[in-house]
Amino acid sequence: MAHLLGAERISLEYPTKTVFEDVTVGIGEGDRIGIVGRNGDGKSTFLKIIAGRLEPDDGQVTVRGGTAIGMLDQSDAVDPELTVRTAIVGDLDEHEWAGDPRIRDIIRGLAKDLDWDARLGDLSGGQRRRVALAQLLIGEWDILLLDEPTNHLDIEGVSWLAQHLNARWGRNDGALVVVTHDRWFLDAVCNKTWEVHDGVIEPFEGGYAAYILQRVERDRQAAAAEQKRQNLMRKELAWLRRGAPARTSKPKFRIEAANSLIADVPPVRDGVELVQLATARLGKDVVDLVDAGVSFDGKRVLHDITWRLAPGERTGVLGVNGAGKSTLLDLVSGDLAPTEGRVKHGKTVKIAKLTQQLDELAEVEQDKVFEIIARQKRSYRAAGQEFSPSQMLERLGFASVQLQTPVKDLSGGQRRRLQLLLILLDEPNVLILDEPTNDLDTDMLAAMEDLLDTWPGTLIVVSHDRYLIERVTDQQYAVLDGGLRHLPGGVDEYLRLREAQERGAASAVRASSDASAAPAPSGSSPGLSGAAAHAARKEVSAIERKLEKLAGRAEALHGRMAAHDQSDFEGLGALTAELQAVEAETESLEERWLELSDSLE
Repeated sequence: MAHLLGAERISLEYPTKTVFEDVTVGIGEGDRIGIVGRNGDGKSTFLKIIAGRLEPDDGQVTVRGGTAIGMLDQSDAVDPELTVRTAIVGDLDEHEWAGDPRIRDIIRGLAKDLDWDARLGDLSGGQRRRVALAQLLIGEWDILLLDEPTNHLDIEGVSWLAQHLNARWGRNDGALVVVTHDRWFLDAVCNKTWEVHDGVIEPFEGGYAAYILQRVERDRQAAAAEQKRQNLMRKELAWLRRGAPARTSKPKFRIEAANSLIADVPPVRDGVELVQLATARLGKDVVDLVDAGVSFDGKRVLHDITWRLAPGERTGVLGVNGAGKSTLLDLVSGDLAPTEGRVKHGKTVKIAKLTQQLDELAEVEQDKVFEIIARQKRSYRAAGQEFSPSQMLERLGFASVQLQTPVKDLSGGQRRRLQLLLILLDEPNVLILDEPTNDLDTDMLAAMEDLLDTWPGTLIVVSHDRYLIERVTDQQYAVLDGGLRHLPGGVDEYLRLREAQERGAASAVRASSDASAAPAPSGSSPGLSGAAAHAARKEVSAIERKLEKLAGRAEALHGRMAAHDQSDFEGLGALTAELQAVEAETESLEERWLELSDSLE
């Protein structure tokens, strides 16, 4: 593997903190490196150092001659007077960039919904961020440095970016270094993980999942070493007290394989117990939406939604920006009345919503953390144990010194964690989380998920963080075309549906263009009617039943593959072929479903 960049004995110190001390790392061709660590430990600073944007106090960064480095900074600024077109493709003629499939794919993945002639100064911060990312990716780079590239991307955008980066270079070409809190993305694109902590950079092989296994093993070895040291000290003390020499044999510590660390670990949640607790707190009725719909100014945003939330149900809601997810949450919470159908809340329901705006903390921003906590209840029960508010704060990563900090001086991540804690201490039995991962690093995300694992109530999560959705919820729904659709196949099924939906929309645009170019036959109608419409509706119903069965088959095949002997390549190959056949049939049926649905409109 050819060497591209080296950081040798890097040190950097601020007046109150040592950021790096004698750090040496190297980046070679084929490296796909994810950088993780707590907020404030120096991840972004390290990217700036190796990009040449920040000089270290000591040490040097060397780059192989001719190596082109491109960087997406968190604060990348683009000229607000430029148009989207000029910012992304510059002075290239349309036939040049439109004829390049790579550029077309980048525009489709990041800028398909943007007005091509809009000024960047008129766009939202998230839209400008996507333009900056598209502008970078269109360039030719040997090393890409990306600082939080998934910010402002939805689940589809994150999936597209992972596919693009995986296909951008050959296996042993180019290099990627990415700072992100998106753990699914880390697993999808990285073959190495570097953890930044306490002034050092510690390397691990593999993506996020492999990093966690290795870190657990590292911590286990450290704990065993500390226990052994304490045992030896106790023996030394006993020898001194006896006044006679003694020889002790050192016990051998067997380091087990990483997989054995999780072999006997129970499931992350005791689903039966949580449902029992939730039923006891909620009764059988939670929230029922029956044929519910919402219209604004005559435009239907949601329609024909029937959804019965059960005690202890843990649901993730997916959908593109503007699909109606927030409107759906407002229906569930009672903040919005339906314009059609009805919404019924159980008598004992107490709903709380974790919003993106941190509104709950505005009125207490001058108060210190301990003052706010002192006004709350004395204890919180989780996993069969009683926790004091201060213990809950500790579980969410607050140090004792931070209890004296005014809310206004907390970091974004600390404010987010305090917001969640205050909501939980109020003991709701239905919890709605709207993008809860903002401002949290990977360790704090894990702590929050651990806390939610023991929370006995009905949980609804809206998030673009795929890892979180799959980690804390047991089922997923999608808001598509104003309706609510169950996803037995989870996020993968949602991505397939969205891809089929986009293909159908593109086909409809082409068909419309063709139709407008030629005069319509006399008496023709855009939709079906009579017997043809009846037959089409029957076929749609049959396809939906088949899709449900295929989703079940795909889920079963995934389970069989996971449980299969991984050394049996022939058996795995047969299962893979069967799964591919199921996915191909699913895709074909989805396309036919869209075609029929369009004809019935």
